[in-house]
Amino acid sequence: MSDSENKATGPSRRVLLATAIATAANAPLAAAFGAEPKKAPPAAKAAAAPTPNKSGITDADLKGAAKLAQVEYSDAERAQLLSTFDDTLERARRLRTLNPPNDLAPAVIFDPRLPNRTYRTQRNNVRLPDASVPDLPADEESIAFASARTQAAWLQRGAITSAKLTELYLARIAKFAPSLDCFVTVTADVAREQAANADRERKAGKVRGPLHGLPYVLKDLADSANIRTTWGSTPYKDRVATQDATITIKLREAGAVLLGKTTLGEFASGEIWYGGITRNPWNRKEGSSGSSAGSAAAVAAGLASFGIGTETMGSIVSPSHRCGTTGLRPTFGRVSRAGCMALCWSLDKIGALARSVDDTALVLSVLNGRDDADASSIGWGLDIDATRDLRDMKIGFVPALFEKDATDVDRAALEAAKKLGAKMVEVTLPDQPWDLLRMQLEVEAAAAFERITLDHIDRTLRQQGDNAWGNTWRRARFASAVDYVQSQRFRRRAMELMDGVFSDVDAMIGPNFAGSMLVVTNFTGHPCLAMRAGFRDLATRPTPLDPPNNDPAAPKFRVPHAISLWAPLFEETALITVGRALEQALGVAQERPNLS
Repeated sequence: MSDSENKATGPSRRVLLATAIATAANAPLAAAFGAEPKKAPPAAKAAAAPTPNKSGITDADLKGAAKLAQVEYSDAERAQLLSTFDDTLERARRLRTLNPPNDLAPAVIFDPRLPNRTYRTQRNNVRLPDASVPDLPADEESIAFASARTQAAWLQRGAITSAKLTELYLARIAKFAPSLDCFVTVTADVAREQAANADRERKAGKVRGPLHGLPYVLKDLADSANIRTTWGSTPYKDRVATQDATITIKLREAGAVLLGKTTLGEFASGEIWYGGITRNPWNRKEGSSGSSAGSAAAVAAGLASFGIGTETMGSIVSPSHRCGTTGLRPTFGRVSRAGCMALCWSLDKIGALARSVDDTALVLSVLNGRDDADASSIGWGLDIDATRDLRDMKIGFVPALFEKDATDVDRAALEAAKKLGAKMVEVTLPDQPWDLLRMQLEVEAAAAFERITLDHIDRTLRQQGDNAWGNTWRRARFASAVDYVQSQRFRRRAMELMDGVFSDVDAMIGPNFAGSMLVVTNFTGHPCLAMRAGFRDLATRPTPLDPPNNDPAAPKFRVPHAISLWAPLFEETALITVGRALEQALGVAQERPNLS
């Protein structure tokens, strides 16, 4: 999940999340599901008193519960319920004693594919246009901020070793990470050992792939054996993983070098974690947004070649927007979540945070693939051909999204996209109550961390606001199972509608937080690329722990601003092709934050 941007940069996702349950209970869904049925006449009242039950639930209790659920029952209906409640409550009590582990997924598994739809079969191949590689710079800062693809070329040429690149980053981490508050654990010894091994293998002629020898950072919700994996939370701050997550294994087998575990907001929400607040390298007075806060801050500050983040509801897009990184959220099911903290089994996704579009493609090529350990994993090939002629492509956009909720940077990015040579197609986003989808996130997250609520551990969390997890999970206990299933049915309708939106375009472009594209595409599983589009001069944006910043004379800071690209399911190739062309056209990807 993600922290939200303020009104100047997009609608508040925290506010939307807080109102999801109330909206689901009150808003009519005629537009989504068809006409509402006529109401039946009121039932006759019973003359007899309610039948007692062993649970001690009274008629007054049931009246209050019915009011909370916004349903009406007659006296006779309540009496019948009271006489049959014991078994229901006993089952609920016994269910709570099971205490399933976080990694036990529900039997109902989300699949973004529609049953009446065919998807392009792909082989495993990544083809990027040739790129000129400069000579190795004399200054270490320029080496640190180079793209992963450029660094890989230097390693291949022998211009630098993995050991030297690793030491360069460890030195920068020691110098800059404390002020950014972006690391939970620095794995210096592990990094040196893995870098030395990468160099030995390269010298022996064994190169494992495009990430061989590149130092990276891993969001601290992915397990690394014998290393703390804390989920950013107070209750688990001393948790040490006993085995590796699938992505940890894949990256090690690809020859990548683990520099350390980066911060995330508590239980994957925002930039506030048990040890502090992760900061934006462009303005260290403000947070880096989240929840992939530490990975985004570290990559943006030149502390790693690339980073790994996750997204449930904006946690790759939002910190990329704030910190100026390039974030790729893949199609749901492409990358295994096995060994990673589950926040919402039907929404969690894993992707790359990098300094260039090409880098995200290289990382995804390593992470992609079927994994039986993840019930939602989809075995789908990854075919990226970024050499495709843009004149053969169609880019969709919703004109309304570039109006009141957009900035000049967003509009300039759209104009740049129009000049790429692709056919621009005006698209209409269906008018639906998309915020109702959020009930599924709240309920699944509350189930994933049920003991946090039942055992009152939520009282120890750093954030205690109305929209923080503690209150959200307590509120989720009052969402009915019927409403939850109805939200899933609406999700199916969303999948059908968005399939229609993408049916005539190769990709779409739009402001990150305008309209509901971030929300709906997360629920439908569509891939997204968030990339730097320009800069804005903004006052410091407060974290949830800070008071509002309403001072019109507050100093302004030059900070990045991103834009999003979306594509049909499994068509990350379109994101990379359009994204790298737009990156070159905008010419803003190379600017660095001033960390002095």
